Amino acid sequence: MVAGLALLLGGGEGLVRGGVAFATRMRLPMAVVGALVLGFGTSMPELLTSLSAAWAGAPGIAIGNVLGSNIANILLILGVAGVIAAIPGETASTEDRLWLLIATALGLGLVMVTEVLGRTEGAILLAALAIYIWRSLSRDSDMGPVQTIEGMAGWRIAGFIVVGLGALLAGAYLLVTGATGIARALGISETVIGLTVVAVGTSLPELATSIVAARRGEAGLALGNILGSNVFNIFAILGLTAFLIPIPVPPGLSAVDLALFAGSAAILLVFLFIGRIGRGAGLGLLGLYAGYIAWLALASA
Repeated sequence: MVAGLALLLGGGEGLVRGGVAFATRMRLPMAVVGALVLGFGTSMPELLTSLSAAWAGAPGIAIGNVLGSNIANILLILGVAGVIAAIPGETASTEDRLWLLIATALGLGLVMVTEVLGRTEGAILLAALAIYIWRSLSRDSDMGPVQTIEGMAGWRIAGFIVVGLGALLAGAYLLVTGATGIARALGISETVIGLTVVAVGTSLPELATSIVAARRGEAGLALGNILGSNVFNIFAILGLTAFLIPIPVPPGLSAVDLALFAGSAAILLVFLFIGRIGRGAGLGLLGLYAGYIAWLALASA
């Protein structure tokens, strides 16, 4: 499992570097680089992990990874970023907040009302993803192309992309194999493993990005990173996984898990309405996440 996490981190970094270098070499607009290359690249660990879990017959890890990643993104990652530096709420537009609300409500509704997330549900989420990407590109259509990255040869770009993707595929396989093995050996449900270890592990790229942004005094970037990641997790990862491999909703998914999935998004929207996430709010988010992990540990004991 540790080897899988390491490969996911390294592979994600390589894929993003190669993808951004290719996009800028082709002089694509910054909106395309941000919405597609970076958004897709940083979410590849979650995507391949959920696909591997669904293929291996571990729906608890497949769905728990998505829900747990969204919970960790807000409570853990934004909590850490808020403790380091205050996150201004005005950096998130009204439309960004609306998309978080839509994605959370749609994901929660589908998980609650269906016993199996199949191709119909997957198609609904993928259609929402297409609208989200279209709106993202339309809002930034006036932005010009970014400058070409100098010194990045074509063979290096191809190498980053190919090696990065290969590392992601291998990492996803190892992570799911190790996580399911641990769950079965310790008698812990796969859903709990998916909500915690796998979810936090696949969210490490977002955690690293947000910490660096906060330390550099650019905490607003941390907020944008999390908002986009949470929307993408539901629309793209849950949607594509369900469309390709129908996923039974695991019985181990409790009302507390679903309530915190929706509640964390609601808490974030309240903080954004108030104006910012400061140190006190950050500590509160971290405390809530610690309480959730403790509850999972006690419930699975």
